[in-house]
Amino acid sequence: MKYSLLDLAPVGEGSNISQALQNSVRLAQAAEAAGYHRYWMAEHHNMPGIASAATSVLLNHVANHTKTIRVGAGGVMLPNHAPLAIAEQFGTLYALHGPRIDLGLGRAPGGDGAVMQALRRGMGRNDDFPDDVVQLLNYFGPANPAAAVHAWPGQDSEIEVWILGSSLYGASLAAALGLPYSFASHFAPGDLSEAVRLYRQRFQETPFGTKPHFMLAVNVIIADTDAEARFLRTSQQLQFARLRMGTPGLLPRPVEDIAVEIPPHFMRTVEAALSVSAVGAPETVRARLAELVETYKPDELILVGNIHDPAARVRSFEMAAEILKGNL
Repeated sequence: MKYSLLDLAPVGEGSNISQALQNSVRLAQAAEAAGYHRYWMAEHHNMPGIASAATSVLLNHVANHTKTIRVGAGGVMLPNHAPLAIAEQFGTLYALHGPRIDLGLGRAPGGDGAVMQALRRGMGRNDDFPDDVVQLLNYFGPANPAAAVHAWPGQDSEIEVWILGSSLYGASLAAALGLPYSFASHFAPGDLSEAVRLYRQRFQETPFGTKPHFMLAVNVIIADTDAEARFLRTSQQLQFARLRMGTPGLLPRPVEDIAVEIPPHFMRTVEAALSVSAVGAPETVRARLAELVETYKPDELILVGNIHDPAARVRSFEMAAEILKGNL
């Protein structure tokens, strides 16, 4: 099974954006050495703890510092952009780095209404998502002499396009267009089972794909002991809780007692949202990953791991690769 990595370029407490971006390059290089298939980054806005807002710019930087690993967006929030602009950006990435460029497309805004207004894109743009995806696919295809507008760079680019989602909407669209599909189970697992079933059941062969390809996103944090891994995970739990409470900030330092930081009633919400996780020592994580693979039968895994200490984050992903190279 192919295994990939999603990096949000986290900015930790006591750090800064420049250091976060340097950490992301080191992580991408370590992922390449460890055998990861893809390295993805995601578009988010107005979040001080995430440095990947200008996703295509950062992907070019990462691609310049790696050689073989696929590099892509997981994803670009298409309602924020004109399809032509994204086609030109990723067509340029393809021209620079060849066919190792991926483009995952999301329908969410990557921010709130104020962000959408600041980007000069209305919330109603979400309704145009299917048409925008098709338009973007056409910009990457062979040039149509009758078309008034072409994407240069962009036309004839062999870019692997994915649909991302956390609901049945994205699953249906991916199936109808014959595109690969990645579910955001690392933070919104509620519709996971039904979305996977629907995607596989409704998949149609098209010029863009001949068979379904499903990627499962899993939070993975590994350390030498279960207790150490749970300690490292508290940074992710705190960050998620603060985001849901409307107070996003830098990736927190880990804490000894998470129950002191998050009220019990809210902790249940956090645990439910982050339930597709594998946290612990290597054998603990191996067992949990085997359970998830058996349940959902993904074609590919993409791992997420927000750890405050950059060295511990790299080591966690390296240990995950060792697990996934073998038999779960």
